[in-house]
Amino acid sequence: MLALHSPYSTVFHPWSAALKLILLLGYTTSLFIIKDLYLLGIFALLPLLASASQGWSFFKFMMRLLWPLWPFVAMICLWHSFTWELTSGIKILLRMIAAVWFANLVTVTTPMDSLIKVVFYCLAPLRRFGLRPERIAFAIGLFLRFTPVLIGKGRVLSEAYRARSPKAGTWRIIFPLALVVLDDAEHISEAIRARGGLEEI
Repeated sequence: MLALHSPYSTVFHPWSAALKLILLLGYTTSLFIIKDLYLLGIFALLPLLASASQGWSFFKFMMRLLWPLWPFVAMICLWHSFTWELTSGIKILLRMIAAVWFANLVTVTTPMDSLIKVVFYCLAPLRRFGLRPERIAFAIGLFLRFTPVLIGKGRVLSEAYRARSPKAGTWRIIFPLALVVLDDAEHISEAIRARGGLEEI
């Protein structure tokens, strides 16, 4: 869900980043407070309905963002099928999918700089303890910006491996991907130093 952007315009785009983050905090907190399965199921539908209200294309776009969750869904289903705690498993799945969906909805409809400004404002009181909120916000911005880039490079490595082998890349691309991460980190650090480093932040 990091550093994503919606290719479709929605009614949520003009909303302020602060408001959306407050709603996200309240919603995810409520997901873990609600214990009744039926009420939780209804509450978990809210982000899905909000996405569906913006059209089928936007809804499909949001659905695709949930694909990385499938290993967790599979593990939860497998574990709770052995323990026979199906109700507990359903609650966990509802909370996880709803929370990630809402977080994705906030992320794709909010510019990154707006999110960083809110984070910077929230971290401002830390100056009293000698911390530099500018540097923390800068690090968060780098993380948000380059996570999808690394995911894309991992996808390219996986496709390159499949083009040369009938087997899927999976764990076999971990080492080359780690080298790519280290190489990118070196280039980024050089670029930061060339612009004066972090001394001005």
